[in-house]
Amino acid sequence: MARLAGVGVATASRVISGKGPFSADSASRVQAAIEQLDFRPSRIARALSMKSTNAIGVYVPDFKGPFYGPMLHAIDMELRAQDRHMVIANGHGGEDVREQALNGIEFLMDRQCEGMLLTTYALRDADILALKRRFPNLAVVNRDVKGMRSQCFTVDHKAGGVLAARTLLEHGHRRIAVIAGPAAAPDNRLRLQGFFDTLAAAGIARGSVSMVTGDFAAESGWAGTGQLLAEGAKFTAMFCCNDQMAMGAMSRLQADGLTVPGDVSVMGYDDTDIAAWLSPRLTTIRIVVGDMGLNACRLLSNLCFGTALPVSREFGPELIMRDSLAGPKKG
Repeated sequence: MARLAGVGVATASRVISGKGPFSADSASRVQAAIEQLDFRPSRIARALSMKSTNAIGVYVPDFKGPFYGPMLHAIDMELRAQDRHMVIANGHGGEDVREQALNGIEFLMDRQCEGMLLTTYALRDADILALKRRFPNLAVVNRDVKGMRSQCFTVDHKAGGVLAARTLLEHGHRRIAVIAGPAAAPDNRLRLQGFFDTLAAAGIARGSVSMVTGDFAAESGWAGTGQLLAEGAKFTAMFCCNDQMAMGAMSRLQADGLTVPGDVSVMGYDDTDIAAWLSPRLTTIRIVVGDMGLNACRLLSNLCFGTALPVSREFGPELIMRDSLAGPKKG
């Protein structure tokens, strides 16, 4: 391309990058050569010459469902504004979820990402601390890892569980069912701890609460609700540990001839985009995963690229009242 333009390689490079001195005539000739050759600069070659890929790696467990979308969008918009890029990986292969996570993270490391943002419950704290020793520019979203809390961005999920239980109690509910998420998920354990501690303080023992376990997918909300109904569980309200399972639960209740909230009130958790568009609209606990991802990305930008972006760690849970919650049915 430089030969066709009749300029030196260094001059062509300066014109393409927009950095350094070059004349208007050189710029015009290089631009004409670019158009004639349909030339596109090699990002790999540029990364090698600059010793920087200008990319942040992001690991998420999967691409399904609405939870990770706002986070990925926020990270992508932030990096685009910096003229940088995001490389995404998820779990894959036939191994267990821990090995899938480790393989996905190795994929990002092999792509020479400058920093990595992780959100996963499949890894142990020891796994993440071992990764940090190999790869210091690490940030963790929706999880608090002891020993690296300055690089973790999470909400107080125990407080979220307290808020959910308090809201049901304030609406007069004493017979409550729960559809829990995976036992291995730290955020699920914390919200359940806050939830059951609050019920216990109100005189409702954990053993008196009907509970089934799902996997955060809508199908498990449907199946779990069916199991509760088949077992004859008596409840006027249901707390689902994410909005997807709440969606499945409401659908199953209505399929079995029960009204929401007339017969059973339903509360979700996360406030994903679907919550406001269900019928009835879902009462839920808002968790700002997009803000968590954005601030984790800004921390990595500061560590990797020398920026001085503001970084916040204040992400309190918030009750979002909609139509799926009311007082228990009289009589």
